[in-house]
Amino acid sequence: MATDYDTPRKTDDDVNEDSIEELKARRNEKTTSAVDVDEFDQAESLELPGADLSNEELSVRVLPRQADEFTCMSCFLVHHRSQLAAEKDGNPICRDCAA
Repeated sequence: MATDYDTPRKTDDDVNEDSIEELKARRNEKTTSAVDVDEFDQAESLELPGADLSNEELSVRVLPRQADEFTCMSCFLVHHRSQLAAEKDGNPICRDCAA
């Protein structure tokens, strides 16, 4: 239920003075749980498959693999040497893939 924080708050005396009819009317009011969503904002963030992204530029700086890193031959992610679990057929395997 939405709360309007700008409305004046009732004191304990005001709450006690509410009539039974008013309380019954409040109880019978239907509250909606639907959230207002702007469909345009939703559609704007939607990326369609096959969309032309040829004139988009990446803003990510890619670093080459460092001397203390390895590429797991199971998941093909670059990990630090501390994540090396084993070597399978001479290929390094990370702890996540070995588990």
